[in-house]
Amino acid sequence: MMTTRTTTTAIQPQFLQRMSPRAFVPEALSTAQIEQLVDAARWAPSASNKQPWHFAYALRGDANWEAFSQIPNEFNRRWCLNAGALIVLVSDTEASPGKHSFDAGCAWGYLALQAHAMGLATHAMGGFSAEEASKVLGLPAHLVPEIVIAVGQRADASTLPDDLREREVPTDRKPLAEVLSAGALKNA
Repeated sequence: MMTTRTTTTAIQPQFLQRMSPRAFVPEALSTAQIEQLVDAARWAPSASNKQPWHFAYALRGDANWEAFSQIPNEFNRRWCLNAGALIVLVSDTEASPGKHSFDAGCAWGYLALQAHAMGLATHAMGGFSAEEASKVLGLPAHLVPEIVIAVGQRADASTLPDDLREREVPTDRKPLAEVLSAGALKNA
């Protein structure tokens, strides 16, 4: 995959190549692919090895798809329902108080990089109904839905509505000097 992103240090190409597209080919993933993604995610670092995450999924067109399709907000449903799977990442507030969201976020990062290595695309969404996710998944109060992840084969941007098509490009990042300091933070 070609990229227009650049950096000033020698990092692995996957970090520059991976992005969060919205254009997906409307074909279901396999259970084996989901298992491979989550197997990579479960090896993420975890405070006191509590592993306070759980991944619930629906494959496009399966018995859970309709219920899962109600979890993203209206804006995200415009594009994410073409994905091959929707995954809800849940964290356990009791297993790792104060660290559950941080650990779950790290696991999401591992899943995203594994998907990239498999030739799949991922897009995590904060725009969803936590109430609907809790209802669909039957979550007790200590399990918190963190994000919804669309995953699948990437499609051409032309499949998107006009306003989203323009955004279907790799985004840049702040310069390293703005996110790194030796010692005390300056101008943070």
